[in-house]
Amino acid sequence: MTKEKLLELIEKYEWNDFECKKASRGVPDDAYKSVSAFANTQGGWLVFGIKDSNGQLSIVGVEEVDKVQNDFLSTLRSGGKMNRIITVKEEIIEHEGKTMLVFYIPESPRNEKPVYLKGDLRQSYIRKGSGDEQCTQTEIERFVRDSATTRYDSEIVENIPSESFFDEGTLRWYRDRFKQKRPGQHEALSDLDFLIEWNYVVEQGEKLYATRAAILLFGKSRYVRQILPQPLLDYQRIDSKADDWTPEERWGDRVVFEENIIQTWLGLVEKYMRLSDRPFKIDPKTLRRDDDPADYVAFREAAINLLIHRDYGDHTRKAVIQFFTDKTRFWNPGDAFATESELLDPTEKEVRNPMIVGAFRRIGMSDQAGSGIRAIFRNWHELGNVPPIMVNNKASKDFELVLLKELLINDMQKRFQSEIGVHLSAQDADVFAYACENERISLLDVRKLTASTKAQAREIIDRLVVQVLLQPLDDNLYELTEAMQKRYGHFVEDRAKSELSAGQVPDKYRGSTDEVTEVVTDEVQKLMAVMHKDMKRKEIQDALGLKHEVHFRDTYLIPSMEEGIIEMTIPDKPTSSKQKYRLTDKGDRLADKLKGDRR
Repeated sequence: MTKEKLLELIEKYEWNDFECKKASRGVPDDAYKSVSAFANTQGGWLVFGIKDSNGQLSIVGVEEVDKVQNDFLSTLRSGGKMNRIITVKEEIIEHEGKTMLVFYIPESPRNEKPVYLKGDLRQSYIRKGSGDEQCTQTEIERFVRDSATTRYDSEIVENIPSESFFDEGTLRWYRDRFKQKRPGQHEALSDLDFLIEWNYVVEQGEKLYATRAAILLFGKSRYVRQILPQPLLDYQRIDSKADDWTPEERWGDRVVFEENIIQTWLGLVEKYMRLSDRPFKIDPKTLRRDDDPADYVAFREAAINLLIHRDYGDHTRKAVIQFFTDKTRFWNPGDAFATESELLDPTEKEVRNPMIVGAFRRIGMSDQAGSGIRAIFRNWHELGNVPPIMVNNKASKDFELVLLKELLINDMQKRFQSEIGVHLSAQDADVFAYACENERISLLDVRKLTASTKAQAREIIDRLVVQVLLQPLDDNLYELTEAMQKRYGHFVEDRAKSELSAGQVPDKYRGSTDEVTEVVTDEVQKLMAVMHKDMKRKEIQDALGLKHEVHFRDTYLIPSMEEGIIEMTIPDKPTSSKQKYRLTDKGDRLADKLKGDRR
């Protein structure tokens, strides 16, 4: 970590991968809780020499540097305080004559979690927000289940008949698909022998037992419910935008699937096909008609990813797919063992349910090993959409993928790119558009945007740097150059002024006449209600409980600025990382008036 990065983190304070301790002369006991939390979650930075006073961080420095450093490292390496030996990367950073000790705690491998204190499994911690929380019994059980050498889906089930547990129609469908992929292989085997051949039914002590994978994939519904008390999947179609919907409202359609995985998949595809536009196209090589919807690859990989990677040992939560008018949300109990960056790599990944995954791959129902997430991002990029949102939550051990039905390059961005006088390839234009609409762009963002490898993402970034469109903040993070920030800021401002002067203010911002009045949208009123100081864009967005930046910007932020209700604190640098927003005098008056009206 660089000194500049550390000072930036101290200024912002609220970070889920950053924790500070005073530690002037010794290591505080709660430092080891942070070690446990970082190791069990996604890793993080632990810094000694910084005091936290009511949420305000100040550098006080470590006075006995050698003692504190040696005591901390020797404790982590001894295996006495913690149940695992923890290897960390340490640095010493000096600032204004004060010394800070910086340690990076890496995430522990799946089979070494949970990391806990004093030989007591109950003293396991996870990182939630900017704090360390002791694990609940359910959370500990999730860690223990995932750390087992024998995978949960390969365990046998003793009280279910191995000869008759399977649904014949399901297995017939599967074997037909298997035959198409592997003609002549195992065709003469009986259904039971076929399952034995692929270890879905195993022999122990001269008796045959069905595995959990066999029951979940092919089992009759009553046996599926016997080993999985929660429904396998909750499908919901909601005929409104996600931000406009509340759980109290009814859905347009809902099905709670309690059948086996194969039957659930077939039922889900039927629901999807009814929702999708299906214009056909002709393959120029084969001249065959292709009726698959344009977003079928993304849907298929996302849905199958949910079905095959779920934590089926978690009987407290169920998988959910929600189809909104503006997005589709896939939520799964069970995190991915890989990082977000690794999920985008075209390599084999360690999986939670290897037997279930293998069954799907043998019949070609998912892309080649390790490429499913890449296929989702690639398909979504080909459609011109903003990249999917992927949240791999290592603390609560769940995984969320959101497919946003929103174009990446809008008309305003097209006009701006046509004016800057630089020729951009399609990929470069997408990356540049993202950088314009967001404060910064990382190499991981580029990979998500373009479904590219690390090397390809670096090449795209390098081209934009050479063209003086982007500038590096560090090896992995970039922003618009200062000149381009000003140019884009002036472009957005001029566009807003021209639309206002031309009377192009949308009707929802108008009163009863053609003049803009103090009748504002509900969204602008909500934004005004949360503004209480100079606030960064992310702070306002979080206060409103909104996840998607483009929706927040177009519906809340820009209309508020166009009405003169809020303003930038650094107007000459619209995309500055230090940019904040505040209520104008007009905004203050209107906010007070609205408060009075409510009273």
